[in-house]
Amino acid sequence: MVAHQNATGAVLDRPFPRYRQRASPDDMVRMRKSSVCLSFAAGFVAAVAIGAGVLAAGSSFYSGVEAGEALSGGETTSTRTPGRNAFSHASANLSFLREFDFKIGNGVFKKLWVTAPASTKSSDGLGPLYNARSCQRCHLKDGRGHPPDETTDDARAVSFLLRLSVPPSTSEQVNLLASRRLPWIDEPTYGGQLQDFGTPGHRAEGKVRVTYDEVPVELADGTVVTLRRPDWQIADLGYGPMHPETMISPRIAPPMIGLGLLEAIDEADILSREDPNDIDGDGISGVASRVWSIEAAAPAVGRFGWKALHATMTEQATGAFAGDMGLSTSQRPGGHADCTASQADCRNAAHGDEKADGIEVRDSLLNLVVFYSRNLAVPARRDVDDPQVLAGKRIFHSAGCAACHTPSYVTGERADLPEQSGQKIWPYTDLLLHDMGEGLADNRPEGSANGREWRTPPLWGIGLTKAVNGHEFFLHDGRARGFLEAILWHGGEAEAARERVVALDKEDRDALLRFLGSL
Repeated sequence: MVAHQNATGAVLDRPFPRYRQRASPDDMVRMRKSSVCLSFAAGFVAAVAIGAGVLAAGSSFYSGVEAGEALSGGETTSTRTPGRNAFSHASANLSFLREFDFKIGNGVFKKLWVTAPASTKSSDGLGPLYNARSCQRCHLKDGRGHPPDETTDDARAVSFLLRLSVPPSTSEQVNLLASRRLPWIDEPTYGGQLQDFGTPGHRAEGKVRVTYDEVPVELADGTVVTLRRPDWQIADLGYGPMHPETMISPRIAPPMIGLGLLEAIDEADILSREDPNDIDGDGISGVASRVWSIEAAAPAVGRFGWKALHATMTEQATGAFAGDMGLSTSQRPGGHADCTASQADCRNAAHGDEKADGIEVRDSLLNLVVFYSRNLAVPARRDVDDPQVLAGKRIFHSAGCAACHTPSYVTGERADLPEQSGQKIWPYTDLLLHDMGEGLADNRPEGSANGREWRTPPLWGIGLTKAVNGHEFFLHDGRARGFLEAILWHGGEAEAARERVVALDKEDRDALLRFLGSL
């Protein structure tokens, strides 16, 4: 189990309540016993079959290249030669004029915000507490962030953040959580996110520190893989002690590609894949995230973020402006972003809202960032017809990975997303929340996700992570150093699939990893 600690050294590793109704405890026990037996039997059969190089029954459908499979984003797919900028190209079906907007949006995405007041009125308002000065500083090359290293170099903390919250303490807070009006209860002094930078005259809230314990895992063929279990701590608190029951959750910035396509998937398509009580007995009980949508002024299905906290790309962007950079928008006005009532200097500091309406990022700039984010193209796959890649694809399906990493969809028709509408896409995600087991648990509820649940991350583009970002740190906190380590951390609903991978011989294991590298 990962032991999360607050700054006082208290270990924060205990269960927290779910905020949705599921089956009764007795029903869950019966279903889990049944699914364990089924999973064990299925895993044993699959392991033997795969280990012998024999395809599991019914997998012949995946024996070749499927129509359109190489173009992961349909007509939006970038077919440029992949390299350092593989995640930074525009949707291939953008018109000339709309590509011009994309390029302007790229400029706003890269813009370095400055402290208010400043002569550049469209660029001031940073902080006073923040994690990064631009969107690009977290989403490096529009790709994946990384955890801070063990040398405690401050610069290495960029592209990483730490969520904060406390359990509800009043009936009003319980009701706000239950109604989805709030996704969590902020830590009273430090808010919902630790900001590790401050503008001149303002102390940073603290610094994130991590150490790792080595966890050896032996595979069926005798190969030993060493995992690293993180221990997260907060040092140099700038505003006094934290609440003794503070819950923390470390997060690296996810890649930006294909977000408009995920937004264009019909909500009904996502909901049709829910199986909260595992009625089909496959051990998978995914549920959609239910969050409060600012745009709809009602609960909606969450799609974006590690726990599917945001329903739309605009809400995702305004949340990042506020939490990461301390910048207010029309959705999140006020000027002081994540500064709490306990941080008076921060709340009273000069802001960049020149019209005195509490807005620092005007809608004209916000809309350009959202347009850019929606149209970052997914790169085309490589080597889709390679025999080893096809063997790995068959193993991916036979092992049960596709039960959560749903390969493909046809997007809906959206007037506001013309390029993304009606596309056959291959994101490899169901966008649902799944119990991933105790090893990956952060023990921190967020929205309708409990402390063991995470949204299935898309896999498209994952094979180009090293080319774009120079590393292969995967999972929500970057603990995994490659595909195999990420798989071996899977538990909970993914336990049976993990065990089938553990049972593979080296040839089949290499084929599976080669398939993932082709995505």
